[in-house]
Amino acid sequence: MRPSSLTTRLLISAGAWSVVVIVATGLILSSLYRDAVERAFDERLEVFVKGLIAEISFADDGSLHVNRALPEPRFSFPLSGWYWQIDPTASSTVGSISSPSLLDQMLDFSVMPALMPSDAIYQEVPAAFYIIGPGGEELRAIRRPIKFQSNEELLIFTVAGNANNIAEAERSFNSTLILALSILGLGLVFAAFLQVRYGLRPVRELRDALQEIRVGTERRITGKYPSEIAPLSNEVNALLDANEEVIERARTHVGNLAHALKTPLSVLSNEVQATKGTLKDKLEEQLLLMRRHIDHYLERARVAASANIIGVSTEVEPVIAGIVRTLEKIHGHRMIEVKVECRSDIRFIGEKQDLEEMVGNLLDNAFKWTNGKIKLSVVLDDAKISQGKQMVSIEIEDNGPGITEEQCAEVMKRGSRLDESKPGSGLGLSIVADIAAIYRGSFVLNRAELGGLSAKLVLPAHTREKCV
Repeated sequence: MRPSSLTTRLLISAGAWSVVVIVATGLILSSLYRDAVERAFDERLEVFVKGLIAEISFADDGSLHVNRALPEPRFSFPLSGWYWQIDPTASSTVGSISSPSLLDQMLDFSVMPALMPSDAIYQEVPAAFYIIGPGGEELRAIRRPIKFQSNEELLIFTVAGNANNIAEAERSFNSTLILALSILGLGLVFAAFLQVRYGLRPVRELRDALQEIRVGTERRITGKYPSEIAPLSNEVNALLDANEEVIERARTHVGNLAHALKTPLSVLSNEVQATKGTLKDKLEEQLLLMRRHIDHYLERARVAASANIIGVSTEVEPVIAGIVRTLEKIHGHRMIEVKVECRSDIRFIGEKQDLEEMVGNLLDNAFKWTNGKIKLSVVLDDAKISQGKQMVSIEIEDNGPGITEEQCAEVMKRGSRLDESKPGSGLGLSIVADIAAIYRGSFVLNRAELGGLSAKLVLPAHTREKCV
């Protein structure tokens, strides 16, 4: 998945939102669970406070006594982490007493806010807080002031328990919570992946359909699409129809123009035949030149129209093989060795007739001038991109006499010929250059490694496996 793809964006956004929600949910659940554990722990401590209040008694001398030990053995174990303590107020005449587990020590309440006395028998809501015990452990404690009506004594009852019980319960819950939320998060991401893949499948199908049109295997987008995408496929099909209609209209106009011009030229040619002298030669020369220019520009108009047709492509290897076979038969008496290197999956983005025109002109020129060897190589160049299209390089080399750089520029001119002894009109190379330019390609002449001329044609293309 590419960073710029819709799939990546949707998965990242869904994953990020899932992480935020899961983390927030985990923090809230962990906080609620800790509050619940603290409330349960406080309720247990309050039960011990009430039991302690029920067992307290005053001796004749005014001292405090606990009639019966609380039903928790840890209040009797030295420094066990479970303690109780009864403290008098400043106005009280009795002394403090504590659980056997405190030994001769007392709980430190210096960090706790002052507890206001109450005239009630006991406060409805005791004060709950954390303190540090005599062994350095953290304790959870509650304090409740109680005023005894029998002797008007105001005493403060405190019961504390080891807070490790709360921490251990919280850690155990958090471990289970993290595991559960992690599984939930992975499940959500996987569900989002499936949802995105399923939801974007019509988009991928539309992309594949457009690629098939691009390579020429299909002419229209077919299939049923969701209501959100169906208008797009319909508009693309309508655009293709309009494009073909415009091209067909242009071809019709070009054909009409060709017929309209050729008839007057034929009449002029017939009239020239009745003429004698130098005027006849001059008129025949100009009429021939007019025919060549008309044919050239009509062909150029046809190619320009063909180059704009979407979805037209041609396999390169069969076209080259057919031209080579034809020229080998024509020049069979010369025993010319032709070496062709071409991948079978390369397709030229354009009409077959135009590829035949370009390659045919170049191969015909090579067969005319070679001394027995011709090399044709077709290479797909991923590094060369033009207008978003991959480019293919078709290079034809021969071991003929070759030409200089100045002559290369000269032969590219329309109608120019370096050797009048060879058959031809002098338009072949200029036609190749014009057609290549129309397809936004290039055509250059250089010195070949075989010693003769190298004609290199660069055109838009693609492979069956990779559509550009």
